Amino acid sequence: MKLHLRREYAQRVLQESEVDPNPIRQLQRWLQEAIEAQVVEPHAMCLATVDAQGHPDARFVLLRELDERGLVFYTNANSSKGRQLSQNPYVTVVFWWGELERQVRIQGVAEPVSDAEANAYFATRPRGHQLAAWASPQSEVIPNRHWLEARMAELERQYEGLPVPRPPYWLGYRIVPHTFEFWQGRPNRLHDRLRYTRQPDGTWKIERLAP
Repeated sequence: MKLHLRREYAQRVLQESEVDPNPIRQLQRWLQEAIEAQVVEPHAMCLATVDAQGHPDARFVLLRELDERGLVFYTNANSSKGRQLSQNPYVTVVFWWGELERQVRIQGVAEPVSDAEANAYFATRPRGHQLAAWASPQSEVIPNRHWLEARMAELERQYEGLPVPRPPYWLGYRIVPHTFEFWQGRPNRLHDRLRYTRQPDGTWKIERLAP
């Protein structure tokens, strides 16, 4: 199947004079604009990892916290991505906000958050999500859908009237970034690309890349 879809990007521009010197604050600004534009799942980011054989792997996760320390997401540490992170913590995440013709690419190192942080966030999750964290052996082969639903029903009975504790394997990871690239679509594929690179003194160097 050949695709010949054509689209010109012309909504906005991305100028060095207009961006924040701190890429975390710039990401916060763009994320808020995506939320206000009612982008579908504005917090979704594609997380790329590498397996033990050096093969790349990728999937979408949800950004749960963003501050000067980095970007936080949560997952099952026994999942394929959790195992990959334990072997190689270097990751890339990508946000795509098509309605705004924008992309952000971030490279960094994933570090587990503290148990206190993970416990605090787990306590805010809907009860069904808490139970699902126990019910699903993420990334493992299971017999069928009925098996999964039966496990969920059993856990609902087990914890009826009780708080659901955080599974010890359900962890948060903070991506400590060293590189950001902000991409704004422009006409004729002459897109704007601004790259931030963390310097040894903690400041950020901003450079324009060719599209």
